[in-house]
Amino acid sequence: MKTKKFDNLGIEPSLLGFGCMRFPLDEDGKINEKEAEKMIDKAIGSGVTYIDTAFPYHNGDSEPFVGKVLKKYKREDFFLATKLPIWNVSSKEEAKKVFEDQLKRLDVEYVDFYLLHALDADKWRKVLEYDLIGMCEEFREEGKIRNIGFSFHDEYPVFKEILEYHDWDFCQLQLNYMDMDIQAGMKGYLLAEKYNIPIIVMEPIKGGSLAKLPEDIENKFKAYNPDLSISSWALRYVASLPNVKVVLSGMSTYEQVLDNLATFKNFEYLKAEEVALIQDVRDTLKARTQNGCTGCAYCMPCPFGVDIPNNFKYWNNAFVYDSHDQFKAKLEKMVSEAKAENCKQCGACEKMCPQQLPIREDLKRVCEYMKK
Repeated sequence: MKTKKFDNLGIEPSLLGFGCMRFPLDEDGKINEKEAEKMIDKAIGSGVTYIDTAFPYHNGDSEPFVGKVLKKYKREDFFLATKLPIWNVSSKEEAKKVFEDQLKRLDVEYVDFYLLHALDADKWRKVLEYDLIGMCEEFREEGKIRNIGFSFHDEYPVFKEILEYHDWDFCQLQLNYMDMDIQAGMKGYLLAEKYNIPIIVMEPIKGGSLAKLPEDIENKFKAYNPDLSISSWALRYVASLPNVKVVLSGMSTYEQVLDNLATFKNFEYLKAEEVALIQDVRDTLKARTQNGCTGCAYCMPCPFGVDIPNNFKYWNNAFVYDSHDQFKAKLEKMVSEAKAENCKQCGACEKMCPQQLPIREDLKRVCEYMKK
């Protein structure tokens, strides 16, 4: 298993990290624990040592499930990351209680990587007001947190302010070959590199959308190397960046685990001609995509029942795959309350969207698309 050293921390986790936000589900929408445990066991047994979860993942079920699965392993044999839900706390004392609860939910005495979750300008103000960095440092002194960082979803100036405010151990950014010029983007990567702050990458496959591409685009990759999976190109793109130390993949099937393991057990840095091929693919996809939804579902649940992620998924896919009849039919078959036309313009979703999408306006665009 390929590893990269965190020079500032003296540790060397696996380059592939297991993201615990997209486990397979049972019919009732709960984690399929048997299958998910099989996936985690295979990953760890193959050398994956970085496990990433968070308080809200799987409606709060991810942390206790992950903690239960990891009990069979020696604590020193894996690096565990979780995150503080800034939006759920209204004081430093409340944040402390949340963290202590997370330790109980995970059934561990400490976490290796603790992140201030999904920072943007508004959440950053709360971090400063409640002295949440100071809280993390206090828990570090108690041995309950090993390394302190943050994940980020806003524009570059906000990222620069946050990064330069504190001597962070690491930071977590959304990077993939479609999104190098949004949020912190490549400018953020270079700034973190300048300050020797290691980067953990999230959404390297853009919520899975870079794992299955239109046939004409997949053929470009297959013509270059028919043995490489489509998702491996996206993973290698970010993993080849020198200051990227862990690449998170939110695996949802056992087959995805096997594919990712193959990519990182026989890891090869991108060659110049491969980078050029990816840039060509990116330009083609960008010309077709309607909006930047990754399907993360942070916007859910909608108080009125609108299925925001699937509305955008089908809408985007209609253009990306040039298959309008197929995806219009999927939009039409959605239950009435889930359709874009049921949006009441309340804006609750936009406050939670990591991509800062104009969700209300884009749902209007979906409605207009359906009328054509």
